[in-house]
Amino acid sequence: MERINPPELGKPSGFSHAVVAEGRVVFLAGQTALDASNQIVGDGVVEQFERALGNLLTSLRAAGGSPEDLCSVTIYIVDMADYRTHAREIGAVWRRLAGTEYPAMAGIGVDRLWDEEALVEVQGFAVVPGRE
Repeated sequence: MERINPPELGKPSGFSHAVVAEGRVVFLAGQTALDASNQIVGDGVVEQFERALGNLLTSLRAAGGSPEDLCSVTIYIVDMADYRTHAREIGAVWRRLAGTEYPAMAGIGVDRLWDEEALVEVQGFAVVPGRE
């Protein structure tokens, strides 16, 4: 996998401008902070982000991948101001769970998510090296 960050675009912080990869494409459904009983857990955006990202990574691992295989991630955010206020904490969660190799990323503000209690949803795709 090659992460591309052209100097003309400025140094990215917490994402890559482009990612080139070869292998099996794994499309990952949007994940919120649902627990195994389908209940939203976590009192705030940081706790919910941690659970949502953890759920996404669980799906990725079940498909044979790892966090380093993520090519693109989209984060849907109900309260953008709250998310930005907690950006450092959210970044620390990302680094702890997914590492420091960042995929191409986007954060999108939305009015609400499918689960009304959800504050954040994480969706993405990965390219897992082919099986030999």
